[in-house]
Order: sequence, then C-alpha cells, then structure tokens
Amino acid sequence: MSSKKQQLLQQFRRKKRLSLLLVLTVLVLLSAFYSLWLLPLALVLTWVIHEAWFADHLFYSPRSDYHYQFPEYSQQLACQLQDGRLQLAQALPESIGAGSTLVLAVHLRSSWLGRLFDPVLTVGCDRQTFERGACGVRYLNLTGQLSELVEHGLPLSTRFCQVQLHGPIVAWPAQDLSQRRIMFIAPHADDAELAAFGLYSQAADVSLVTLTQGEIEAETYQQLGLAPEAAAKLKGRLRSWDSMAIPLWGGVPTSHCVQLGYYCLQLQAMQQQPSQAFGSKESGEADTRSVRQMNVCRLPSDANGVPSWENLIADLTQLIADFKPELIVTPHPELDPHGDHIAATAAVQEALAQQTHSVQALLLYANHLADNDRWPMGNAGEGVALPPVTDAALPADELWSYVLSVEQQLDKALALAMQHDLQGSLPLKKRLRRNLQKLLLGRRWPVTGDNEFFRKAVRRHELFWVRPLQQTSPHD
Repeated sequence: MSSKKQQLLQQFRRKKRLSLLLVLTVLVLLSAFYSLWLLPLALVLTWVIHEAWFADHLFYSPRSDYHYQFPEYSQQLACQLQDGRLQLAQALPESIGAGSTLVLAVHLRSSWLGRLFDPVLTVGCDRQTFERGACGVRYLNLTGQLSELVEHGLPLSTRFCQVQLHGPIVAWPAQDLSQRRIMFIAPHADDAELAAFGLYSQAADVSLVTLTQGEIEAETYQQLGLAPEAAAKLKGRLRSWDSMAIPLWGGVPTSHCVQLGYYCLQLQAMQQQPSQAFGSKESGEADTRSVRQMNVCRLPSDANGVPSWENLIADLTQLIADFKPELIVTPHPELDPHGDHIAATAAVQEALAQQTHSVQALLLYANHLADNDRWPMGNAGEGVALPPVTDAALPADELWSYVLSVEQQLDKALALAMQHDLQGSLPLKKRLRRNLQKLLLGRRWPVTGDNEFFRKAVRRHELFWVRPLQQTSPHD
C-alpha cells in the first residue's frame, strides 16, 4: 500500500471513529431517556447502515469533477443528445473506424435516490456505474460501439441520476496493437492477468516478465501447520509458478515468461539504495534464484542472485534486448499507488535508457487507485469508465481501450480463478457486508470467485494510457 493511500485510509478511519462515537453517544442518551431496550436494536441498525452505505473507501468528494487532459492531436467528434439517443452531429472522419477508442465527457448529477444507490448510465449495450452522490464531470467509455453510434445513435438512459453532455466525443484512430511485439511487466503474479489478459491472450508476439515472488501475507498457508517463514516460502513458490504456468491459458508459452524472483514491497527500497541487497520481509530468503528454475533464458543476475536494484535493471535491460518489444505494458506511475508498481515502471524506464533497442511506447495500466477501492464501479461484464482524477490532472496521454468478447471475459475470469492469491472464501465480516449490500443496494458479484477483482477486472474493456517514447505516434 502506498504512503498516500495509507494516509488517506488513516484519515478516513479517524473520521469514521469520531462519527461512530458521536452516534453511539446519541443512541445511549436517547435510550436512557426513552427505554434501554432500544439501545441494542439501535446498535444493530447502525451497524447495518454502516456496512451497507458507509463501508466504501472513497477518499474524495463525489461532487468533485474529474480532470483529464488529452493530446492535441486527439480528434473531437461533435455529438448531441436528442430524444434519449446519443448521435453524431458531423460526418465521421476517415481515420476513425471500427476499433477506435471513444471517450465522452458528461456532467452527471445524482438524484436523491442516487445518494443511496449507485448511479448508472446505460449507453447502447453497455452500463457504466459511478459513485453514490456523484455530481460533476465524468468520462464514459464508448469504445466498441462506433457502428451503432453512426447508424442509429446510442440509446442513453439513466438510473438514479440525470446527465448532460459536457463536450464532444474524444476519439483516437483504430489500431490493432495486438499485432505488435508486446512485453508485459507484472510487479506480482496476477497483475498482467488483471490488467491485460484479454490483450495478451490475443497478441501475436508476447513476453511476460514478473518481477517479484509474491511471498508476503502468507497467513493462509500457516494453517497447513507451517511456521511463518516456511509459509511465506511456500506462497512465493506457488505464486512464482502461477506467473509461469497461468499464461499458458492465454496462449503464452513458458519460453516467453520470465520470473525474476525479487521480493514483495522491497522494490522502492531497492531503488533508493541501488547496490544494497533487500531480501524478503517474511520468508527470510535473499536469493532471487530460488524461484527461477522454470526460466528458459539466462539473466545477468543469475551469477549471484542478489536482490538489488542494480541487478533488476541489468535483468530488464537484457530482457528488452532479447525480446525486442515494440510496446511495453507496465503500471501507470501517476495513477496506480502501489509502491512496487511505481518502482516497476521506474525500473523499466531506467532499463530503456541503458540499451540500444528502441521501444515505441508504454501502455500504462492501473490495477489499484489511491482514493477509490471500488473502481471500476458496477458489475462484472460492464464497461470501464475513466477512473477518478480529482486533485491534479494526469499527463495528457492518449487512451487505448481493448474490447473483450463474452468468451474472452470468461477465459479471463478463469485465469484469475487459477491465481492462488485470488482464491479462498471471504471472511465472515466481508461476506455479511456483501450480502447486506446485495439486499439493500442491489449490488451484484460474479459467481466465478469471491475476490473483489473478479468484479473489477472482468469487464468489456481493458483500459490503457499510451505514452510514446519516440516522436512518432504508436499507431503510425
């Protein structure tokens, strides 16, 4: 967890504790004035209300606008909302065709019911969901619906909110990036599947590099009778195996998968002291070679297995030179707050500066957000609207959205189900909360798995920010 998210969570919990203390004081006073038997009933009702409506981690005002900038070369398509249909108000440019990425800014205002239930926009065949009480500029993802938009217009309906257009459709020409040589950088096993299984399972030439073993938080494996260090070692072995074996489900051979074997939550410390070794916080190990047995390629740091930043950069530099990717898929350094994710992209950029092969662009993804744990909001299978950016604008990157068929979504869900870190049942408290939200708010979770990522990651869209590393556009 990033320091920013830790601070936001601490502030959130502090405010919640104060609020609950105030509520409890009021309930005690009212019970003493009327009848003491009302106190337990009021406490149960307060707990139900809290779990159903106030348990989401939303660290910004839902009345804030989202702030996005896009490159100057982005095309703008005039549109209008007429008789409940979104329609183009101009001829379609020749460069914009099927597969183009389309984003529409709208001004959304929740109704009073939208403060209790999730506001939903249904546009064409897709649904996109927003924060309760949302009031401000939001960005819809219309990718995959261009032909319907041109031919008949897209029916647009709302639930628990009203909507007005806030600007033209922003469009980027269709490009089949799946036909490029792509390297996927996964700080942990499952990151590549969460962000891009649809893309990598269809891409023609894929390499997949996982940076860490994923050995921490191994309490589940202690139930097997293992000591904490042994449990962490076992979890590291299992997740390292996941990183090599599960890509086979997406058609990626193990010869194109590499496990580097560095340690969880140590990448930023490694970056700050590049020559220093940083072993596992939990397993007691300090040799990356312990999980590299399945690697086909030889790595520079195989000579000593030292978990240092210098070795990580050397490994990535060699891998980029060997696989010669045109595009690298890696975490978004300004949007994804996880420390290992930020350091992973910093390592990629440092490695790129040290070798001659030219990579055309980075495709950036976000598996986590600092200020909204539910994004993408809504149900599995729905579209992915742009995430909240309320305090400062991101760099003006082009967007590229990959559209997954229903069959691809099922394959992605099953790939996640194979991940050891996404298995297991919910704790009792979370299961009670989920059942209350299902009953009172109408929220739904998929049957493919209990982990929240089965809802968040298995969608119609996979969303990437395109950051060119050369003067040419990545679709030239």
